[in-house]
Amino acid sequence: MFLAAHLPMALQIQGWVEQILWLVMLVVELVAFVNCLTQRAEAFPVVGSIPKGGWLLLTGGALFFTFFIGLLFPLIAMVAVAAALVYLLDVRPALRDAVDGHGSW
Repeated sequence: MFLAAHLPMALQIQGWVEQILWLVMLVVELVAFVNCLTQRAEAFPVVGSIPKGGWLLLTGGALFFTFFIGLLFPLIAMVAVAAALVYLLDVRPALRDAVDGHGSW
């Protein structure tokens, strides 16, 4: 009886959490896409990464899929945000080191 009375509130909270997570994923993917747009194309081969066009396609595609079908298919949104996080956590620091002239040494 107690569970049945509080089920609508629990579903409402679950909906809020899903929407907040969806918004966070969109922001992460947007940051990755905009950062990729502002990088120089010559720096990508220097760090041993795929070309700039490939990263723009990955991060832009991630943003597109999460925005349009992320709430319907959350697994696709998770894969998409993983691609954006790979760019932000692996490629972006390497690009920054290559452009600034400061290596990891």
